[in-house]
Amino acid sequence: MNGPAYGRTATNTVLNAAGKYHHWKGKGGLSIKSFSNGSAKYEIGNHAIEVDDKSYLVLNHGQEYAVSIDSPSKVEAFCIFFRDGFAEEVCASVNSKAVTLLDDPERRSRRLEFFQTARPQDRVLTPALSRFRSAYLLRREEPGWVEEQMHAVMVGLLSAHQQILKEVASVKAVRAVTRTEIYRRIHTARDYMCSSLSDPVSLDSMAAVACLSPNHFLRRFREIVGRTPHQYLVMKRLERAARLLETTDRSVTEIAYEVGFASPGSFSWLFRRRHGISPRQYRRSKK
Repeated sequence: MNGPAYGRTATNTVLNAAGKYHHWKGKGGLSIKSFSNGSAKYEIGNHAIEVDDKSYLVLNHGQEYAVSIDSPSKVEAFCIFFRDGFAEEVCASVNSKAVTLLDDPERRSRRLEFFQTARPQDRVLTPALSRFRSAYLLRREEPGWVEEQMHAVMVGLLSAHQQILKEVASVKAVRAVTRTEIYRRIHTARDYMCSSLSDPVSLDSMAAVACLSPNHFLRRFREIVGRTPHQYLVMKRLERAARLLETTDRSVTEIAYEVGFASPGSFSWLFRRRHGISPRQYRRSKK
């Protein structure tokens, strides 16, 4: 399930494989990681990121990381590895005037750096990824079609990146570099929360991951994410619980503890408040 090694991404490639267990560590080229029927955990230094079927992850060229899958059922990976310089070429083509492209059709800008954080499904990149994945097994032997899909996915990635830059620009800070750093720190803490749903997660531990004081972290998280850290954590735990209710036969009590709730009673009350029905009723409605 490994992608191309660092320094050898001379062509655009796709990794489409499935397995219950997997572990790999190394460097790679610019890539998009997506999964279905489960999740994969990534480690970038001390930055822990979980990527599931509701999110995707972008890793930059030359980034060292570790990835692991440990699942009772097969998890399907659909990961795209871009050749070196491809992002810059597509960016230049969509941002340059026609006369410039005629003079120098392969003009490249400086190397692009993307935010390395789990991103929720969106309306620009996710549709392109879904179209590519749904037809890949049938059309992967058509080089022209594959390259067209690679271009469409990259255009979607660039559009998603522009949206993130707008989010960064809205962060309240005098200097642009400060806005970017605060945004990165908050999302590093958010990724930590999402990869630790089954564990006790305190405000102090989240703030420590972000390298901010608890009060500063609380204020900045609410500003950037739109919810308090506790509200966001409860939301993600309830989302994970709903998927487990749909896809497993585990008891409500087991699920409550697995996603980090202190008691089945508090889990059921919060679940009913969010969905309007009890966990058991929700499970029956999805059968």
